[in-house]
Amino acid sequence: MPETIKTSGEREARLVDAFVRMADTLVDDYDIADVLHELVSHCVRLFDAAAAGIVLSDQRGSLRVLASSTEQTRMLELFQLQTSEGPCWDCVHTGQPVSIADLRAERDRWSSFVPRALDYGFVSVHAIPMRLRRDTIGAMNLFGREPGHLPARDLRTAQALADTATIGILQERAIHRGEVLTEQLQAALTNRIAIEQAKGVLAYAGGVDMDQAFQALRGYGRRRSIRLSDIARQLVTGAVTPDAVLADL
Repeated sequence: MPETIKTSGEREARLVDAFVRMADTLVDDYDIADVLHELVSHCVRLFDAAAAGIVLSDQRGSLRVLASSTEQTRMLELFQLQTSEGPCWDCVHTGQPVSIADLRAERDRWSSFVPRALDYGFVSVHAIPMRLRRDTIGAMNLFGREPGHLPARDLRTAQALADTATIGILQERAIHRGEVLTEQLQAALTNRIAIEQAKGVLAYAGGVDMDQAFQALRGYGRRRSIRLSDIARQLVTGAVTPDAVLADL
C-alpha cells in the first residue's frame, strides 16, 4: 500500500517530484512503461485515490492498458475497453474529463461497468484526458472507495500531470506533424506484455498475487538501476531467476 501524505509540505514535494519526472521525458532517454507506472503511483498518493490507471491508443487507434497501480485496476480498465463502456472510454472519445462522485447513480448510463466497479469496491471515478490540442491519445483514471467529487484544484493538477506526460510521449516532430510517435507507443505496448509475463512467472514461482509480483519486479530493478522492462525480459528469458527477484519481497 502507498504511504499516506500527511502534510502539505510532503504533498508539495511529491507533486514537484512528479512534475520533474514527467519533464525528464522531454530531454532524456526514458522507459514509457516505467514512467507511466510512476505517474499512477504519484496520483494515488497525491489525490488520495484507492487506485489509478492509464490507457493509451496504439498505432491502429485501439486503446490499451499501459499502467495500473493494482491488478484489480488493470482488470477493470480492460473490462471498459472490452465492453466499450465506462468513464475512461467516454473520456477518451470526448476528450473531456469525466468525474463521477457516486457510481451507484450511474447504473443506467453504464449498465455493465458500474456493477463490475462496485464489485471491486470502487464507488467514485475521475477520468482525465491525455490530450494535445484536439488530439486525445488516452486517459488517466483515478478510482475511489468512497463517494465524493475530486476538488477543482486536484482536477487541475491531475490534468496538468496528464498533459505533461502526453507531451513526453508525443515528441516535437510528432507534435508538428500531428501524429503519435507510433514506434514509441508500440515499444511501450511490447514492454507491457513482457512485464505482465514476468508478473505471471513471479506469481507462480513465489505463490504471491500479481500486485506483490509487480512490487518485487520493480523493487529488484530499482535497487540495481535497471529498467523495469529490461528486468521483465531477463526474467522471462531466464537470465534472472524468480528466486533472485523475490528474495527481498
